[in-house]
Amino acid sequence: MTKPLDLITIGRSSVDLYGAQIGGRLEDMRSFEKYIGGSPTNIACGTARLGLKSAVITGVGDEHMGRFITEQLVREGVDTRGVKTDPDRLTALVLLGIRDEAQFPLIFYREDCADMGLTEDDIDPGFIAEGRAVVATGTHLSNPRTEAAVLKALRLARENGARTALDIDYRPNLWGVAGHGEGESRFVASDTVTAKLQSTLHLFDLIVGTEEEFHIAGGTTDTIAALRAVREVSDATLVCKRGAAGAVAFAGPIPDGLDAGKTGPGFPIEVFNVLGAGDGFMSGLLKGWLDDEDWPTALTYANACGAFAVSRHGCTPAYPSWTELGFFLDRGIVRPDLRNDAELEQVHWASNRSGDWPEMRVFAFDHRAQMEEMPGATAEKIGAFKALCLEAALRVADGRPGYGILCDGRLGREALYRAAGTGLWIGRPVERPGSRPLALEPELGPDLGGLAEWPADQVVKCLCFCHPDDDAATWDDQIATVTRLFAAARRNRLEFLLEVIPSKVGAVDDDTTARIIQRFYDSGIFPDWWKLEPFRSDAAWSKACAAIMRNDPHTRGVVVLGLDAAPHELQASFARAARHDLVRGFAVGRTIFGDAARRWMAGEIDDEVAIADMADKFESLAETWNRARAEGEQAA
Repeated sequence: MTKPLDLITIGRSSVDLYGAQIGGRLEDMRSFEKYIGGSPTNIACGTARLGLKSAVITGVGDEHMGRFITEQLVREGVDTRGVKTDPDRLTALVLLGIRDEAQFPLIFYREDCADMGLTEDDIDPGFIAEGRAVVATGTHLSNPRTEAAVLKALRLARENGARTALDIDYRPNLWGVAGHGEGESRFVASDTVTAKLQSTLHLFDLIVGTEEEFHIAGGTTDTIAALRAVREVSDATLVCKRGAAGAVAFAGPIPDGLDAGKTGPGFPIEVFNVLGAGDGFMSGLLKGWLDDEDWPTALTYANACGAFAVSRHGCTPAYPSWTELGFFLDRGIVRPDLRNDAELEQVHWASNRSGDWPEMRVFAFDHRAQMEEMPGATAEKIGAFKALCLEAALRVADGRPGYGILCDGRLGREALYRAAGTGLWIGRPVERPGSRPLALEPELGPDLGGLAEWPADQVVKCLCFCHPDDDAATWDDQIATVTRLFAAARRNRLEFLLEVIPSKVGAVDDDTTARIIQRFYDSGIFPDWWKLEPFRSDAAWSKACAAIMRNDPHTRGVVVLGLDAAPHELQASFARAARHDLVRGFAVGRTIFGDAARRWMAGEIDDEVAIADMADKFESLAETWNRARAEGEQAA
């Protein structure tokens, strides 16, 4: 069946605040990581990562956390047309922690929250008709208002020939049969809950739950008896999750033992965090189910996705991409604590980054030493001038994608803050200007803890002056610093750009930069971006790009810098670089701002003249790059 959407989930959404400290009580958490959450929302994201066209029907508040959920769904590739912004209710919050291997405390803040405000009127028949499947979760059957919305969506789905699925997702305290402090509880017997579930089970083609969840659906703690009770009211395929024992599917009569059902291979990994594992499992299962794979294959996907979730911090952030899942199934388990498998984590990071930057036109005004040396310059004037640089960049970008800035936080703090949320790509330098061996700006702190204060959309940019002929001690020093920085960037979920300019250190040939690139990869450093100097030969570009792709086929790409070149020199530089697809664009500074900065610092021009001059030059460079790219594509 060809439809615009593969699946539409319906139900709860939340902002998950995960305790960052592991092994302590929730009472003692000092800080929290913020993720998107809620079972249907997690499943929508998890299936989108696996290549399905997913949507979610839920509710969020008209406030910052609601916007976070909606924006994050967009980043994950989820259709948000079904997300209702409720002006009267707040977005749900959940506080979670990892106490040990068996205890995962959590508190739901869901009193009349936004997703519980869904009504029948929020279910658009035209939208439901676009989906090949509707996936519901149990919580929204607990309230008459939301139950009516779910039932309408299911009825419309069936009328349109779509499949229907239920993740029982039983949380006793969300059904009112356990207290607020019992968020971790997975089972409390309740005849009322059982009766409510059984009144809807006939509406589904697929029903998924743990043994405890089938106990509540079947009204007995005997798993086989519970499955048979469900079978009496539903013809759905029943998939029973068994934790470390994997899962089993029953498409027909329930046999005398669980081992008699259809299974897929399990994955013996270390249990780090069970929260959200069921949603990861469901994502993999739905991928196989909707691709019409056999049950062993669908269960293999499901078990693997559940294994990823169990081994990582957070729910949605733990789920794999389709690329990552394939890599894992082909290669197998190297170490049971998947989050510490460096090769796997690189694939996970690189294939799940948000945003797409196929073209990069970057105005670089992160210069510090060069501006400080200008006559009349003071820290205050430099900061004010960098705000003018930002205004020039915004004028040229005019809301269009593919534009960015490089700006520092020491002298350009005001511009850096103002750039947030503008749609610009934002790179922020960390190196101490001109340092060799590499030294970092003091604002990062000796432990690089300053990166924890950076917004998520800022890219860590580091310029390392290095050369293949440097002595071993210099290389060891610089590699050690970059390694620490790269690890800190990843820990803080920040992208990393590495810039190298060997021509400032020694003689260069066509192999020089490629050798430097390989040395960093050999040291376990995988930049998201490379910033490279303009090469004088096509061979140098070919070798540099080949070195990157050989080591990291998922790289974001390369931007070429300017080195204060004249416009005609940049035109020739761009023409060579643009022949290579891996080069996404440019990051140029002094060619754009140099003249305006000197004249503005001397009081010869006012703000508007400076902005206009820089905007004209930036726009001209962007047009030069666009022409070079078009000519390069024609030549190819």
